[in-house]
Amino acid sequence: MSYKLTDNFGRIHDYLRISLTDKCNLRCHYCMPEDARFLAQDKLLTSDELIKIAEIFVYGFGIKKIRFTGGEPLLRNDADEIIKSVSQLPVELAITTNGVLLDKYLLLFKKIGLNSVNVSLDSLMPLRFEQITKRSNFHIVKKNIDRAIEDGFNIKINMVVSKDVNDTEVLNFANWTLDTPVHIRFIEFMPFIGNNWKWDKVISSKEIKERIENLFTLEKLVDKPYATAKSFRIKGAIGTLAFISTVTEPFCETCNRLRLTAEGKLQNCLFARSEADLLSTLRKGNTIEDLIIANVRSKEAFQGGESPCNKTTDKSMASIGG
Repeated sequence: MSYKLTDNFGRIHDYLRISLTDKCNLRCHYCMPEDARFLAQDKLLTSDELIKIAEIFVYGFGIKKIRFTGGEPLLRNDADEIIKSVSQLPVELAITTNGVLLDKYLLLFKKIGLNSVNVSLDSLMPLRFEQITKRSNFHIVKKNIDRAIEDGFNIKINMVVSKDVNDTEVLNFANWTLDTPVHIRFIEFMPFIGNNWKWDKVISSKEIKERIENLFTLEKLVDKPYATAKSFRIKGAIGTLAFISTVTEPFCETCNRLRLTAEGKLQNCLFARSEADLLSTLRKGNTIEDLIIANVRSKEAFQGGESPCNKTTDKSMASIGG
């Protein structure tokens, strides 16, 4: 029988996000600092180390869901081997990607039953996409999303909404759900090191929702336990949409997530000020179970113990794993 990872506030943690790499082939302003420096190869978890840690979390601590993140997880050369190996564990699998390389992995995902794919996409306009990402991959990404939807994958689109950057496209994304089985998630701009976060750049979930309701009738959907997003459907639409209010209305009291960075450090919160170095401990030949338990128990009640809006995190979103 596995040990349930419970913090001092009674929250059970059964969802692990694993970052396969801190590297990315896009340069979105809110995620990747312009002066980003990437980890050397010997600082990264090897595939064997990653799989071993995943097994400990699943068999030892009852983790029910694993999501692969990055950076861009599909950039890693052995991503297919890792994903295939972890799929042998009794756990639900998901992935978050920028979609550039998605087409190369759809057959594998279908074969192993990885059906939940989140794609980060902040604009439906090629020029603005290039301005946000510093890359001209829009048509590739959109084509890969369309193909994945046609192939029956559960596609969620993560749109980080920033004032005077892409907030004028909120209705365009909402319209996408009318005749397409896609789930759009509007995410508030969050403060991380190097992303020049300011309060006046935040468009709250409440305001985004109001903009949509000025044009459409929204029907509330039932949210899953531990959901970070509040889900809705435009009346008569095929797809759905949701709002993630990390900044203005945090959902810390129901958080069940843990994050393993690409360098093998465990973070119990996206905004955590401390972490547990699982990789170094593992490479010394020591067990990591006690470290994991202690890290979860040290979790603060609210956003790392201090509002990130008062002090941005010491890491970028790309280095944490989002």
